[in-house]
Amino acid sequence: MSNTDFQIKCPICSWNHDGRENWRCTCGHTWNTFQTYGTCPKCNKRWEDTQCPTVICGKWSKHEDWYIVPINIVELKLKSNYLIND
Repeated sequence: MSNTDFQIKCPICSWNHDGRENWRCTCGHTWNTFQTYGTCPKCNKRWEDTQCPTVICGKWSKHEDWYIVPINIVELKLKSNYLIND
């Protein structure tokens, strides 16, 4: 899956990831957590949860919940009809 196949948004407030290095690890390193799927490139700490960097939200949620994959509803319907009729 390429970066164009999904969006990255806060699952709580829907803030769109801006591509910046908004996250700081306990080791002090600042990086873009979505380039490494939540793993700090300096100390290799794996973050299961990600905090929204906005002042308005600031909430923590599961890292994988930030990835929004668009669904092609027509393709999904065709596949489900195929499976039902199979």
